[in-house]
Amino acid sequence: QVQLVESGGGLVHPGGSLRLSCAASGRTFGSYSMGWFRQAPGKEREFLAAVSVSGGNTYYADSVKGRFTISRGNAQNTVYLQKNSLKPEDTAVYYCAAARNNYYGSKWFAYDYWGQGTQVTVSS
Repeated sequence: QVQLVESGGGLVHPGGSLRLSCAASGRTFGSYSMGWFRQAPGKEREFLAAVSVSGGNTYYADSVKGRFTISRGNAQNTVYLQKNSLKPEDTAVYYCAAARNNYYGSKWFAYDYWGQGTQVTVSS
């Protein structure tokens, strides 16, 4: 089992950048693929990005491709989401998730563990 804690959210101006972190507990972090999702008020959970166990493969939603970058540091038990060129529509609660079987796709139900989320607000 793995427990996930996101951090790094906050208020940022449009066009700004933010890096989210997701710290995982447990000795088996390196055996899980990781993903980032977000959910805005009144909207469904949205897939953003995912990374394979090794970190060598990534997958992005079209809506964030080129603006967001996912990476992981297995030695630090942490996965990151670097977000650039932020827009007001990026305002949401951001969640990280862990999946067994090296799944790094967009289906939220394929992820086994979730963090509590961190709020990101993009506003001038």
